Amino acid sequence: MHRVLGFTRYLPRHGWQCTVVCAGAHDHWVIDPSLESRIEPGTEVIRVEGGSGLAAWLRLRPNDRGRRPTRTFAGLRRMSDWLLFPDSYAGWAHRASAATARRGDRGDIDVVLTSSPPDSAHLPGLDAKSRGARWAADFRDPWMGLEFRRPPTAWHRRRQQALERRVIEGADVLLAASRTHAERLATRLRDRGLDPARVVHLPNGYEPATDAGIASGAARAPAELFLLVYTGTLSLVPDVETFLDALHEMLARVPEARRRLRVRLLGPFDAGYADRAVALGLSPGIVEFTGPRAHAESRAEQRRAATLLHWQPRDFPTMVPGKLYEYFETGRPVLALLDPRTEAAELIRAAGGTVVPAGDRNALAAEIERRYLAWKQGDAAEPSAPPAWLAEHRRERLAGRLAATLDRLVQVPA
Repeated sequence: MHRVLGFTRYLPRHGWQCTVVCAGAHDHWVIDPSLESRIEPGTEVIRVEGGSGLAAWLRLRPNDRGRRPTRTFAGLRRMSDWLLFPDSYAGWAHRASAATARRGDRGDIDVVLTSSPPDSAHLPGLDAKSRGARWAADFRDPWMGLEFRRPPTAWHRRRQQALERRVIEGADVLLAASRTHAERLATRLRDRGLDPARVVHLPNGYEPATDAGIASGAARAPAELFLLVYTGTLSLVPDVETFLDALHEMLARVPEARRRLRVRLLGPFDAGYADRAVALGLSPGIVEFTGPRAHAESRAEQRRAATLLHWQPRDFPTMVPGKLYEYFETGRPVLALLDPRTEAAELIRAAGGTVVPAGDRNALAAEIERRYLAWKQGDAAEPSAPPAWLAEHRRERLAGRLAATLDRLVQVPA
């Protein structure tokens, strides 16, 4: 959502007005009303309510917003993988296609841009393309139904692959948030005799803190506390448990740290992780699962940390989340649990951060202990200047690159 919001904020400066077709205001398990004030005046917003499995669930269980019962949602995911194609948002996508067609009938839409995940967000693009529209397909992550959520049968896999192929071969432009994914898409097009120049690597990027309404001098944590902070979604990421186990191991070796070390995990979470923290004696008191917080609050908390934490799904090597660029801007040390060969790991090291192999509890415990003891002895690192290359990832600049891509697209006859 932050990526698309950034597009709509800055594209008008390059001559592109935006109409957004999106879900209902309460149809997702994470909402942040504070961001409504950041919508650029003049942006047209068309809300298509309902139609997804999650929207239906939240109408029945509104208290599950921001905190998902692990077993219940695991069962629902398995059921949706069997019954809904390409994912549980397919019903919403068909409604969105109709809304997009009605809006397109007014004759003033030059390009339809679809952004995934969910994969079904590209269905309105396929429909618009069949009616002669120019279409840009934006992949914040690769096709979820193949890369992240394994198809339950070979038949399901073939259907997912066929639909992904239709999107990749049908879109006039393919945008990819990671370099790794962009290279894979270009190779696939080349292998099928199609023009790989249709692929554009457009990173997630970030908005500088001052532009995002966050004071650069945000308050630091109390001097007597060593604060570890994670911001982002805590769902289907097994290294959350690796971190909790490592922290438990470290505190067993350095028990006095229980008085001074604190962990804040900001964002929506699977309830099983919080249960694990309680079972290990880490919550309440040491580890806090805050649930969703306003984006400005999360970014301010990033700036208070002694160390920023990062992990992501292990089977998703192309993922480069936008929050990493926010981390880098703070100048705070970053400690990540990742496959060291991934693009995200490469960026973290380039920004001066530390990468511990995913799942390596012992190495992570040792690194947390080293950082805590350095802090205790007064050797904690002060905020450093962001890396020079980070400026090229500001969303204002990325929107300029996107606008140039769209300009070229409309210059070619449909």
